[in-house]
Amino acid sequence: MHMADALLSPEVGASFLAASLTALVIGARRLQASLQEDSQLVALMGVLGAFVFAAQMINFSIPGTGSSGHLGGGMLLAILLGPWAGLIVIASVLLVQALFFADGGLLAWGANVFNLGVISCLILYPLVYCTLAGDGNSRARVTLAAVLACTLSTILGAAGIALETAASGITRLPLPEFLALMIPIHLVIGLVEGLVTAGVLTALAQRPGGFSGRPLQAGGRGIIASFILAALLTGGVLSWLASEHPDGLEWSVERLRATSLLEEAPVGTLHRQSAQVQQLTSVLPDYELPNALPSNGVVVPGVSIAGIVGSVVTLALVALVALMLRRPRRNN
Repeated sequence: MHMADALLSPEVGASFLAASLTALVIGARRLQASLQEDSQLVALMGVLGAFVFAAQMINFSIPGTGSSGHLGGGMLLAILLGPWAGLIVIASVLLVQALFFADGGLLAWGANVFNLGVISCLILYPLVYCTLAGDGNSRARVTLAAVLACTLSTILGAAGIALETAASGITRLPLPEFLALMIPIHLVIGLVEGLVTAGVLTALAQRPGGFSGRPLQAGGRGIIASFILAALLTGGVLSWLASEHPDGLEWSVERLRATSLLEEAPVGTLHRQSAQVQQLTSVLPDYELPNALPSNGVVVPGVSIAGIVGSVVTLALVALVALMLRRPRRNN
């Protein structure tokens, strides 16, 4: 449910950019001590960012609707890394998607970070997940906490999109009808994400040392290698199976017969500048190549290349950010 620039006015976009950047600055400061104490946290953040990037490429069909959905990943990151690290990682994922793949607008980046990151990592993780999961010793409580927190996170993110669109006032999407479509479809998407998240946590609990339901402290080479492999397989192979149905946001707009309204929305200077930047930076727009690349007679789908390239770029960006934060401050 990445927002496009066409949904947002510059004022609303700038407001959410300021809010998200403020949260990221606070998170960066809070995270410095943990990065200095845990030498493996940099690698763990990088590989989980790559995994979430790849996982977001897998759109799954929602039977009987003609729609599809994909994982947000913010809650999973908060559970495994902690809220501040999770927010920085999901913000990095969204930046790579916007710049290299034209997925989500640059003007809308702050709103997307807020909807997919701030709501899940900073609000629902402590209030819902931590409260229900308790000390993490009960597998049933952890599973229930993950499912409910993911579902609420997806619903609130979807509601955020509708409200931000209405506040922008540059499209004529009727808010009650928009919410009436967005909330139910994202309820289903959130339930699926919750079950997948619970499945990942259960798999981690089966490993030596288990998983306590709280952020990983020392990930270990085994966990890091597992997530690298999962990212490559998901982005490079499973992405072939992604549904071609429109996602929940696109489906809602289509059901309102409002696609033409977005195309006719007023285009300001910031909208044009954002589009021009994305045209320059997006090497694989929409996760596809102009033509499939042949290799020894075998056609390599562009989506596979996009999945692998995006995962590697995300890993590198997250690791770079984490390494910069890990450097001790100089005392003036």
